Amino acid sequence: MTDPTSQPADLINKLLSIMEGLYQHNDLDILLDQVLLQARRLCGADAGSIYTLENQVLRFSYIHNDSLFSPESSRKYLFFNHTLPIDDQSLAGYVALTGEALIIDDAYQLPPALPFSFNKSFDEQSGYRTRTILAVPLRTSRRKIVGVLQLINALDERGAVVPFTEKDRLILAYFANNAGAAIERARLTREIILRMIKMAELRDPEETGRHVNRVGAYAAEIYHCWARHRGLPPEELKATKDLLRIAAMLHDVGKIAISDLILKKPAGLDPEEFNLMKFHAILGARLFQDSQSELDVMAAEIALNHHERWDGRGYPGKIADIFDPQVTLGPGKRGEEIPLSARIVALADVYDALGSRRSYKEPLPEARILELIEEESGKHFDPEVVQAFLEVHDILLAIKGKYQEDPTLYSMVFPAMPLSAD
Repeated sequence: MTDPTSQPADLINKLLSIMEGLYQHNDLDILLDQVLLQARRLCGADAGSIYTLENQVLRFSYIHNDSLFSPESSRKYLFFNHTLPIDDQSLAGYVALTGEALIIDDAYQLPPALPFSFNKSFDEQSGYRTRTILAVPLRTSRRKIVGVLQLINALDERGAVVPFTEKDRLILAYFANNAGAAIERARLTREIILRMIKMAELRDPEETGRHVNRVGAYAAEIYHCWARHRGLPPEELKATKDLLRIAAMLHDVGKIAISDLILKKPAGLDPEEFNLMKFHAILGARLFQDSQSELDVMAAEIALNHHERWDGRGYPGKIADIFDPQVTLGPGKRGEEIPLSARIVALADVYDALGSRRSYKEPLPEARILELIEEESGKHFDPEVVQAFLEVHDILLAIKGKYQEDPTLYSMVFPAMPLSAD
């Protein structure tokens, strides 16, 4: 619960500071994590979840539960492909349908006359006990509902579960309205990126929205693990991860300038064609000339360097001026000469390519992909990046499942794990 002794001015300043922080996030997934974290802090909640409105259904987008799992172990559940209809049969559906907030003092004692019900299956399988719930709609500045924010089990100073208060509802409703506007902005950023990818997809049928979403999400999770091992400050980790998730999606945007005869060839490229294909890295980096933001800078370094290799045998190599009209490929960059962002995307891109069907090959089994990546540690890939990749492999499988719509992958990562408070 919020502190009843806090002064209104202190609370307003705190809310303004939180909102300013939310608007600094570019990536939707990272923003949702922060929205849920800050909402829980404001109301002292043990757990919570966010549903976002997509294609006229509510899609599960984020979950926290301090009693059941750490923030690290919860991240794979971000990619669970779970949806709810917008109707009065579930708590979240009712809030999205009516636009009304719900305060529930005991989820197991709902009056039978209510149209919605509480789904106990998560509690039964996990051993968790959901008692109190506060759910509010997420709205944009135009009052459009874009999702539902749901908090579970308010805790007092001793850690005992207590009811949410009317003050909690008012604070969370104000917060949710502002968070909804930030979510709308982040979603627009992602849509703009995906429109750029669609332009590339017209040229290269392999450069799809699902492919770039996977590569971006893989890269963000690999970086998260790498940064934790390095002991990077949390704010630096979050800021870099936020940029990397988006910049990685633009890694192959330079292919838009490559001939269709090469991009759409239904077989492997001959040496001359492959040499021409290598220039897509330079052409992609050129798109971010006169960079005005950190995102542009990172997108340029990834586009230019994601085909470099740890052992120095990659391309396009060391080039004095990528804007020279007569630019030629140079000797490969080696080791830490390659920017970290590009070293991570190099692995994320290859991992996705090995597991994807192409016109000239079938996808490899997951076990074989892992073998190949481990074999290339210290050759193609930075060994520390490979180690981080292996540590978050279960999360990467969840990402692959979400963006390939493959239910067999969900069963591998989420064995019978329904979600709370549906």
